[in-house]
Amino acid sequence: MLVGSLCGKVRMTRTRAFCMHMWILVWYICGILSCGDAFQVRKWSINHVTNPVLNGEAQRNFGSSQVIKHDGILGQSPSPSRLPSGYNVRHRSRRLVLGIVFGSLTGLAAAGIVATFMRAAVIYLNRTPLIRGPIVFDPRIGPKVLSFLGQGGCLDEADLVGVGPNGRVYKANLDNGVSVAVKRINGVEAYDALSTSVKRQIQEELQVIGKVRHRNVVSLQAYIRHTNAHLLVCDFVSKESLGDAMKRIRDNQLQLSWPMRHKIAVGIVVGLQYLHFQCNPQVTHCNLKPGNILLDDNYEPHLADFGLSRFIMPNSGAAGYVAPECYQGCRYTDKSDVFSFGVVLAVLLTAKDPTDSFFNEVPGGSIGCWLRRLQQSGKAIEALDKGIIEGGEDQEEEMLMAVRIAVACLADVPADRPSSAELAPMLTQLHSF
Repeated sequence: MLVGSLCGKVRMTRTRAFCMHMWILVWYICGILSCGDAFQVRKWSINHVTNPVLNGEAQRNFGSSQVIKHDGILGQSPSPSRLPSGYNVRHRSRRLVLGIVFGSLTGLAAAGIVATFMRAAVIYLNRTPLIRGPIVFDPRIGPKVLSFLGQGGCLDEADLVGVGPNGRVYKANLDNGVSVAVKRINGVEAYDALSTSVKRQIQEELQVIGKVRHRNVVSLQAYIRHTNAHLLVCDFVSKESLGDAMKRIRDNQLQLSWPMRHKIAVGIVVGLQYLHFQCNPQVTHCNLKPGNILLDDNYEPHLADFGLSRFIMPNSGAAGYVAPECYQGCRYTDKSDVFSFGVVLAVLLTAKDPTDSFFNEVPGGSIGCWLRRLQQSGKAIEALDKGIIEGGEDQEEEMLMAVRIAVACLADVPADRPSSAELAPMLTQLHSF
């Protein structure tokens, strides 16, 4: 897949170079032809040119003795032999300049038309072809291995590992011994009912996501079209989601120390930094929340479901984690992901659910406003989860610095938020602040 993409880029580069050479050639030829047409214009004959009246300046040029009266009309043009020297040269130079100018303009217009048609042809020939059957991004998995998923096979309720607002996640053991997670996204428009352009857009977006490979990101291995659902085959992460872990913490069923929570926060922002600044084109998560952050056995975070909500799961942003500009119809950007990360960091620090009714009773009505108010009044320590304070007194300064970082990420204006590239060193070097 990667080799095909590189070959496609080389092919596009050669095609553009060819188009540029043809554009210059057409411009040059049309310019020459237009100049040639100008040179073939019938030469003026000075003997056929008459001037009704010669003004004083003309009389000074030709001399009063050269002005002839003929039938009472003053100023029949003098013969060529009596014109001042350089007169014909000036007229020929003027015709030459006009020919070059009009020829260049004609050539430019013709070349522009030809280049437009050639560009349209190149775009048409290089468009992404629609692929029938599974789209595979991992060389370990062949289309035949996934063929049984086309009929919805292996999606047994006994293999169910998770349920979300957009579908269910199953664990599947493939014939080659690879364990994968299969996410079945329901409630979408039937694929066959979509227009060709929408189908091609979905495929192109999935091909971009399929190239993403990072230790803190869940890789998309394959995509399968089903009758009325999308099947996404991804890496299988064995532990649980951060959302499940935080719920167990609130229920006093799990204890996570500050170093462990700090490790999770750093892994999340490193994954975001990769999506925002190392992927080309840039990938935004669009739905960052604890439920989409998977933890392995070592509590290393892995970002899941990134980049999918724009075309497969529209309007699926979790309440409490969506940036304010997204409610105002603004375009989702990497700074919107940073806002969502700020909420996740606040959850790690406070162990509170941002949708808790508690925040309906505080000024601002959100975890961000509540945390900012405490931080500005110097009472940020009151917001910290008791589970990380007890036994972590020597790390209290790091926790308070993390609160400041979370508040900065939760700024209302996107420009006031740090980027994920700035957040990574800030979080990894908390002890140096």
